[in-house]
Amino acid sequence: MSEQGLVQRQFGHRARLALSPVLSLKADDQAHAARTMWNLLHAWWEMMPKEKRTLGHADAAIRQARKDIDFLAVLPAQAAQTVLKTYFQAWKNCWDGRADAPNFKARFRTVMSVDIPQGRDLNITRVHRRWGMVNIPKMGRVRFRWTKDLPVGKQANTDNRITGARLVKDALGWHIAFRVQTLEAKPEPHTGPEVGIDVGVTVPIALSDGQTYDHGEWLTEREQAKLLHLERRAAQRKLHRKPGERTSRRLKNTYDQIAGLRAKAKRRALDWQHQTTTAIAKKYGTVVVEALRITNMVKSARGTVDQPGKNVAQKAGLNRSISGEAWGRTVTMLTYKTAHRGGTLVKVPAPHTSQRCSACGFITPGSREDQATFVCKNPDCGWSGNADHNAGRNVLHLYRIGLVAIPAAGRSSRQARKRVKPATAR
Repeated sequence: MSEQGLVQRQFGHRARLALSPVLSLKADDQAHAARTMWNLLHAWWEMMPKEKRTLGHADAAIRQARKDIDFLAVLPAQAAQTVLKTYFQAWKNCWDGRADAPNFKARFRTVMSVDIPQGRDLNITRVHRRWGMVNIPKMGRVRFRWTKDLPVGKQANTDNRITGARLVKDALGWHIAFRVQTLEAKPEPHTGPEVGIDVGVTVPIALSDGQTYDHGEWLTEREQAKLLHLERRAAQRKLHRKPGERTSRRLKNTYDQIAGLRAKAKRRALDWQHQTTTAIAKKYGTVVVEALRITNMVKSARGTVDQPGKNVAQKAGLNRSISGEAWGRTVTMLTYKTAHRGGTLVKVPAPHTSQRCSACGFITPGSREDQATFVCKNPDCGWSGNADHNAGRNVLHLYRIGLVAIPAAGRSSRQARKRVKPATAR
């Protein structure tokens, strides 16, 4: 932060690329080359002795590989260097206990992407109200959808500029994600009220002040019927495929259509989450959420052969609903959006927030009569109201009495296990 009260902020902006079939194939080739480069680096790492695992030796290895293997040459040199730096950073994250050890990247389970590390190589220009042009190495000038003002041309300087980009492919095609660095005024402390948030499946977001945020189905009835038809067709074609037989072109086309519909549903969910979290961050100064362990909540109830689980199908449906709501992504959005506006996000312990009465503070069995109704069975209380709003009030009360699980937003409550970095690999 500078003396004038300015703070440097970095964010990403994703835009759709308009690629011709030829350029799309070139982008696919570059992405496959980048994935192959990663796998070759991983094989080299496991093969070499520890004293040889250095950045200089790895750089020499990938330079030689680009000479020996023809199809690796389609990947720009700077993108290959980014793969090398990303691989070594993955090992550093592993040694520091922040992530698992890097592994091979499979062809069909890996997101296809190509990095453009230098922002000056992009040469971005706006040619239309809705379209811009960007230079992509070894592909040339490509149009992209202009949906956000970017610091280009005379607006770009050392404080406000695009530092790089990444090409990413999903089920709906290729996109470009710009890395933007800008200098903004430090936000003033948010003077808005405090609010507690309870997340759920039937009611996605319920606030302690009685407001709720709901959404409908992400796909229309016609799209849902089409998705079900495609899934049944894929299952039928897969059933008639012999073991070890390659997937037919028709089956691959069916898989692509299924992925496209699911990607469309995910985009609509993301749009709803962005709009909802932005509205909450603008209105409230302190946002209190539950410290949920979602991974434990979505574990299967199948059990073992000796001790089989109960209500396995019902639990599987609940797990799908919880995963579909993406509570963790909602909290992540609230974390950076509240901080950007001068607010605070706090996490409190989650147990018994739905069973405790927010009026008397007692947990009386049977108080939650159904999903939406809470009637306190305490003879001295008898308070009644919406069950989700009651949970939101309990969440806010835990913060006000100082019972905070995670004081700073995004800070893990579990200390990462210390790992010693090998001296030969530093």
